[in-house]
Amino acid sequence: MKFHFCIWIANAVTGLACAISPVVMSAETIGNAASVTPAWAYPISASPKPTPQSELAQKKRVPNSKIELTQAKTVDRFAAPDWHPEEHPAMPDVVTRGQSPKVYACAYCHLPNGAGRSENASLAGLSAAYIIQQVADMKSGARKSSASAMIEAMTDESKAVTDSEVQIAAEYFAKLKPKNGWIKVIEADTVPKTEVIPVNVLVPAKVGGTEPIGDRIIEIPTNPALTSLRDSQSGYIAYVPRGSIGRGKELVTSGGAGKTIACATCHGNGLVGVGNIPLLAGRSPSYIFRQLYDIKVGLRMGTATALMKAPVANLTETDMVSIAAYIASLGQSTSKL
Repeated sequence: MKFHFCIWIANAVTGLACAISPVVMSAETIGNAASVTPAWAYPISASPKPTPQSELAQKKRVPNSKIELTQAKTVDRFAAPDWHPEEHPAMPDVVTRGQSPKVYACAYCHLPNGAGRSENASLAGLSAAYIIQQVADMKSGARKSSASAMIEAMTDESKAVTDSEVQIAAEYFAKLKPKNGWIKVIEADTVPKTEVIPVNVLVPAKVGGTEPIGDRIIEIPTNPALTSLRDSQSGYIAYVPRGSIGRGKELVTSGGAGKTIACATCHGNGLVGVGNIPLLAGRSPSYIFRQLYDIKVGLRMGTATALMKAPVANLTETDMVSIAAYIASLGQSTSKL
């Protein structure tokens, strides 16, 4: 079964659009529908219901910004909401507007400051050459995902965007610095019960309550309402299993007694990246887990990815959770419950 991202369309004539209205899917439904293991790392949302025109016309504000936008403007994929223009250089056209109807504005999903969201990648601080290569790998089919909806939008765009547009966008994001404090990593035994809203984002369930974290990472927006408005200053909380940061540190820094290869060997001291080898420190643990998992099962391939085959070969899902937890904690705030 193929899943599709909802396309938000701001129609110039009718003003109709789809907005981010929560649609609850249980973990069992997600797992059965997407044939994904583990389902928590690949949350798949149903298509949102159309939003009434009256709601689309409502004006929205976010903290620390003088800008006011209608709800319709916050879901326009060809005019990325830019609440904080002072925090980044001028965006090139492909980043802020894309190319209708097939190339969405890069900043709509990855945000103007390149911080990214839990369902996609942070781009700030990656080298331009690395970003360009990833787009090429998606276009060729070398880079896939265990859940098609997690990458299919970018795969479609990679086939529509021009090489020059990719170059321009890559150079823009490469100039940005990663956002400190974007993710707060918390070791915990229990976590909020969650549901999935478009597009593929976990949020606390409306019914409330908690449940054991188990062997999972539960990454949710600090403020779901601001995340839905694409506020580039509203980050995430990542709940990770108790003790996972320490276990991850052992695997990342020393290789875990031969189980894997110390990450700094390629990714540099502090895991800040070396040349075209990507920055890891402080990135979304959900994203890091998905990449390790997809590489191990053979869905993410490519010239550079081949170098990761040996490091992931002996890793269990528990190992991957621990590695992702430790990597996310680097340069970010951490605490325990």
